[in-house]
Amino acid sequence: MDGCRSGVPTYEGDLHVVAAAHHIVKALGATKNLSDDLRKILIDLDSHLSMITSNIDSKGGRGLVDVEERLDLAERKIMRWETDPMMIWDSGPKEASDYLEAVDETGKLVDGLRGLSVHENRKQKEILHRAMNIFQTAMSRLEEELIHILVRHGQQFEPKNMYSRSIRKDIVYDESFVSVEDEPTKETSSQNCSNDESGECIVDLVHADVIPDIKSIAKVMFTSNYGPEFCEAFISVQKEALEQYFSFLGTENLSIEDVLKMEWTCLSSKMNKWTWSMKIIVRVYLASEKQLCDQVLGGLGSVSSYCFLEISKATILCLLNFGEAVAMGPHRPEKLLRLLDMYETLADLLRDIDTLFSEEAGSFIQLQFHELLERLGESAIAAFKAFRVAISSNGSLYPFAGGGVHPLNKYVMNYIRMFPEYWNTLNLLLKNQHPGVADQVTKPDYGPDTSLLTSCPMAYHLRSITSCLESNLHKKSQLYKDEALQHIFLMNNIHYLVQKVKGSELRLFFGDEWIRKHNAMFQQHAMNYERATWSSVVSFLKDNNPGSSSMSKSTFKERCKGFSIAFEEVYKTQTSWSIPDPQLREDLRISTSLKVVLAYRTFLGRNLAYTDDKCVKHTVEHVENSLLDLFGGSSRSLRNSRRW
Repeated sequence: MDGCRSGVPTYEGDLHVVAAAHHIVKALGATKNLSDDLRKILIDLDSHLSMITSNIDSKGGRGLVDVEERLDLAERKIMRWETDPMMIWDSGPKEASDYLEAVDETGKLVDGLRGLSVHENRKQKEILHRAMNIFQTAMSRLEEELIHILVRHGQQFEPKNMYSRSIRKDIVYDESFVSVEDEPTKETSSQNCSNDESGECIVDLVHADVIPDIKSIAKVMFTSNYGPEFCEAFISVQKEALEQYFSFLGTENLSIEDVLKMEWTCLSSKMNKWTWSMKIIVRVYLASEKQLCDQVLGGLGSVSSYCFLEISKATILCLLNFGEAVAMGPHRPEKLLRLLDMYETLADLLRDIDTLFSEEAGSFIQLQFHELLERLGESAIAAFKAFRVAISSNGSLYPFAGGGVHPLNKYVMNYIRMFPEYWNTLNLLLKNQHPGVADQVTKPDYGPDTSLLTSCPMAYHLRSITSCLESNLHKKSQLYKDEALQHIFLMNNIHYLVQKVKGSELRLFFGDEWIRKHNAMFQQHAMNYERATWSSVVSFLKDNNPGSSSMSKSTFKERCKGFSIAFEEVYKTQTSWSIPDPQLREDLRISTSLKVVLAYRTFLGRNLAYTDDKCVKHTVEHVENSLLDLFGGSSRSLRNSRRW
């Protein structure tokens, strides 16, 4: 009798202890702000206590009926979807919620049964094996559902709305510098991702409405120790989406050999696309991907950073490899602006990269970014030096026809007028670079005109470049046998150089004193031209006997003939010469006319008695009008006129 009483309290006492523990665990689980690790421990403990209760019930004669009933109910909810073609999360929130509850219940049963000595109980062992199979099926299904949700609700965005993309007219270098035209060199699209291009532009790569669904799947799978499977599926889908978008941007995965063999026109296009794509990928896509990883996996320690790195590293390394290939390629002058674009893009993105890959696992990405930035800077400096060497060494065997603006001048000035866009970068890169022996450029002695811009490193190098250019142009002028044409050539080219400086931001770096100095230079060449051409012509009209009112008829006829021959020769020759600038051409015509026409009118006025003679071949008006034909670029013959 005593034994019976002592047995009952023991059984009931065990139940009370377990129930009390169960109650405590439930209360702790309801506490807010629990860490995920602690919450998982409480869930495992809850499951274990449930199984202890079942085991006590089994010893007490109730068996495993309760456990089997719970497993049967969970199995029906899970296995029904194995024959249903519909996806669970497409069927509605209730179906998804029921499924997750069934998975959670099965997981608790598995954890509880594992905590018991199942090898001592065949029935328990069979139930555990069955529960594990059901649970494995559920995990596989959740993986499929995750992939389906990510793919179906993934969202693309139009890159044309993200940041401005430069559309720069390429200046193609060749030995003759013949491919440059005077036209606007840069445009930008009007649509931007945001007002501040230096900031991120976050978009939803996956529709915001399904983020809670993805998180619920992640929670169940990670709680059930299926985190690696979740990560594998998540990484696979998002990595493929990034690669598809990378391809959509038109960026290719090129080998170093492919890049080094590429023609410049093709390479220039790809370098331009690279700078744009790099901004889009880092500032928009990866920033958005990082947000998605943090939204879904942010509470799981380093899992979010791991997934983000695995998703992004292949694409980032592809972009970096292209940059490496460009940096190691030949440092030709035409690459300079594109290299500066790439350098500035990387420099602008360094902070973003350091933030995105702040974990130790991503430190190699940071390192490669910094190393590529340094190499691109070195390549840009080398291309800058090659540009100056190309200017100095550009030789000519024959004079440039007509004495117009030489292609070398057009090339150089149209090229350097774009340098002010990069003045901060060029100042940084050129800070410790000597301008070169071709031009002993030191601090400009401009007095009050001197400013921070005219004395910055880029300004020194700009003046060095134009000094090299002027020296080369002077050499080219010596190819003309006609001294007057030498001056026309130099006048044209120095005037062109001045106009390019005055009409752009280059003026800030050259300064007003430089402009005044070079204005005086081309004006001096204009005066030298007039002296070389017209002094001998006008000399026929001079009165060698100032005290006399008129000269003899024979002398008059001789002077008229000499003037006509000289004037016609000048006309025939100099109508083929070229002064491309309309205002400069008009100014020189007027200046010439004032000297020649005035002298001719005075000459005829002093000798009115002989003007009806046939020796006067040209009237004053004819001479004046004929001078307007000069410098048109095509040779013409002078028609006779005796209208007085």
